[in-house]
Amino acid sequence: MVERLPEPRTLLTGMVMVESPRWHDGRLWFAHWGAGEVVAVDMDGRAEVMAPGPQQMGWAIDWLPDGRLLTTGPQTTRHEPDGTLVRHCERGGNEIVVDAAGHVYVDGADFDFAGGGAPEPGWIELVADDGSHRRVAGDIDFPNGMVVTPDGSTLVIAESFAGRLSAFDVADDGSLSGRRVWAEGLGPDGICVDSESAIWSQAADVAAHSGNPSDPAGACVRVLDGGEITHRVETDLPCFACVLGGPEGRHLFLLCNEFEGVDRLHEVQARRSARILVTEVPTPR
Repeated sequence: MVERLPEPRTLLTGMVMVESPRWHDGRLWFAHWGAGEVVAVDMDGRAEVMAPGPQQMGWAIDWLPDGRLLTTGPQTTRHEPDGTLVRHCERGGNEIVVDAAGHVYVDGADFDFAGGGAPEPGWIELVADDGSHRRVAGDIDFPNGMVVTPDGSTLVIAESFAGRLSAFDVADDGSLSGRRVWAEGLGPDGICVDSESAIWSQAADVAAHSGNPSDPAGACVRVLDGGEITHRVETDLPCFACVLGGPEGRHLFLLCNEFEGVDRLHEVQARRSARILVTEVPTPR
């Protein structure tokens, strides 16, 4: 039986579009698309702009082991402690994850999604300390969120167009191999992993709103390796991304945005209807 989480409360609202949540240094950080900002918000909803971000859709954040912030976009940019922006790697992308060993993975696809370009297979690149990069996985069906399991052994990526999570074994040098299906029948976008290596992902059964205001527009589910769903929480807007955090790692933050197709993004952004919800989970980050 799937356990339902408590109804989420609103932590922050009035945003343009929100994505790429990370729990860092005691606060929730996220990419504020449409505003070109990296924002941090505390558990009381007090928000602060922390750094500039790309003036575009489709970018993400994470940190190097030494604490310097990375942002993706046309290139991967490093934010130095004095605020200087430095090109970390010529290869930009959509999502980014840095594992405990310091491996930096960036994913993307070489077609213009927002401009209606024909889909092409996506990729995952491993970025070295010197800014060089090499492809470690390809043929990804619209790569989105990535996580590395707590033991560092497995990278899981959301293949949004395929509705699945795919897993790779992580070698000591950061290479990926042993590709397999982690779970199917989902609507994955931005994902997160808990201390038991279960993944929170967007569900597929509420991808489009029914038109009834009482019906959920989005949902996140906790899924085990192999596809078993153990928990679920519903949201009144589509949930684009999620992350675990909070003082004890037991808060699930849900980043929710309106979405009416790429041709109406400007209308949606002008309404500043995006919001961040939060609920509590039994298994921490």
